[in-house]
Amino acid sequence: MNLDLQNKQALVCGSTQGIGKAAAMELASLGANVTLVARDENILKQVVIELPNDGKQKHLYIVADFNYMNELKTKVQKHIEQYGTVHILVNNTGGPWAGNIAVAETEQFLQAFNNHLLCNHVLMQACLEGMKAAFYGRIINIISTSVKQPLKGLGVSNTIRAAVANWAKTLSAEVARYGVTVNNVLPGATDTIRLTQIIEDKSKKTGKSFTDISREMMAEVPAARFAKPEEIANAIAFLASPAAAYINGINLPVDGGRTQCL
Repeated sequence: MNLDLQNKQALVCGSTQGIGKAAAMELASLGANVTLVARDENILKQVVIELPNDGKQKHLYIVADFNYMNELKTKVQKHIEQYGTVHILVNNTGGPWAGNIAVAETEQFLQAFNNHLLCNHVLMQACLEGMKAAFYGRIINIISTSVKQPLKGLGVSNTIRAAVANWAKTLSAEVARYGVTVNNVLPGATDTIRLTQIIEDKSKKTGKSFTDISREMMAEVPAARFAKPEEIANAIAFLASPAAAYINGINLPVDGGRTQCL
């Protein structure tokens, strides 16, 4: 099975922690040149040093904030002009506001829509022509199992993740003939800062302890544990590889079997 990513350029968003960082590490281990995208330059510099490197790879970073979409677009376009085609785009950013949909503010929907769908869109547009020219492109969106089964207490996220999933499915049909695939990875409960925040929020609202909330969440997972970020990264790396060339337009749950639908 061909998992070799040598001479491929990968752009990984939200890549200084959690799933994004794990994905960057795995792509680099398969030979890709990785460009990290995040807000904190000091952490970006540190992660670049941590990335696997065979001595021939060139890892870079872009300091960008998804709250400033036009600035993000400009920086990525300039990066491509300077360093060449991005073959692998991993769209990943922090989860939207957590809470019941009935009390969500319209601004929270708009911010999530901008940070997730619209930023994904401008990044895709910046990268797509180069992918077509290379007849190799992998657009991988890190979203949520909520596109298959809405999650309680994550109303804004459920709404926006579904929009991203449908955007990706539509795009996948338009670009497949050019050697470009578009797929979504749907992480289940994963041991990240985001999960910790969700558990803490539930603990405050219910009065239950952090440990009790964690145990309740794990009990919903047949695997009886939370995922490690590296386990999500493995799925991302496979979809980025030559071996996954005929996998297109799918939602791939990586959730230990929690989602109760096909």
